Amino acid sequence: MILSPLFWPVELKGKLIYILDETALPGRLSRIKAGNYRQACRAIKEMKTRAVGQVLLVMYTFLLESRRKTDLRKVAEAINATRPTLFFKMLTDMVLAWSANNASIERNITGFLEMLKNKRVEQAGQAAKLLKDEDIILTHCNVSGLLPLIAEFCRREGKNISFYVTETRPYLQGARLTAWELNRQGFDVTVICDSAAAAVLSKGKINKIIVGADHLAKNGDIANKVGTYQLAILGKYFNIPFYVLCPPASTVASGKDIKIEIRPEKELLEIEGKRIAPKGVKGYYPAFDITPNEYITRHIYLNIHR
Repeated sequence: MILSPLFWPVELKGKLIYILDETALPGRLSRIKAGNYRQACRAIKEMKTRAVGQVLLVMYTFLLESRRKTDLRKVAEAINATRPTLFFKMLTDMVLAWSANNASIERNITGFLEMLKNKRVEQAGQAAKLLKDEDIILTHCNVSGLLPLIAEFCRREGKNISFYVTETRPYLQGARLTAWELNRQGFDVTVICDSAAAAVLSKGKINKIIVGADHLAKNGDIANKVGTYQLAILGKYFNIPFYVLCPPASTVASGKDIKIEIRPEKELLEIEGKRIAPKGVKGYYPAFDITPNEYITRHIYLNIHR
């Protein structure tokens, strides 16, 4: 099975964690190094890795620091403070529980990551079963290697599918990451600007909408890259199935309880260090929005039970 580099973008080798620098793509495939939990937290804050990459980085960081006999509560506090919308506490509490029960951190983390890899492949397989030959899928942001894997499952079943990808401002994860990984594995992909979604959907070009989720509430509401909510509304309006590749549910009751991360305004007002808005103009960049459960046709769950 061919896997995108984004499917498993973080590795631990010896005393260093190697992180695929997603901000350098598609220009170059390079990795940055983290030698301790502070450097790992910086990589998360700076969005050098996101989605599943953050999960891997958190677990490998605990593994690295446990070998050094670092106070893991201090590590957990630093990780939990990185990005408020992402429910890192579920991961950090799990590791701290292993530590409190004198369980083997090494064995448990290794086992968890192996299970995660297998379950992600299963999740992609579940999604592929929902697709038909000649389907055209609209997606937003990036789901860490799952879309090319879904497309590969479809190809093996003789189903030819193609993609429309929103550019996903301001970080351009759609144009830089999703389009890159789909194209490099030989799948047909078209990039559109975020504001073209309604026009494209109105022309009947799209059969399905598939997005990821960074946070799943107990009632089925999700938090995902800002712009997801409007696609869900459009999907309902045009009667197009809206599928979500989502993580296990957190402890929050609903989407209104999920804290939305507000990123620095310069990420919106600048591109590669060059300002695109007049001086004195303010920027407002909520990194996520909430899509209510009622707009979601189906949740495609990552079935992790541990």
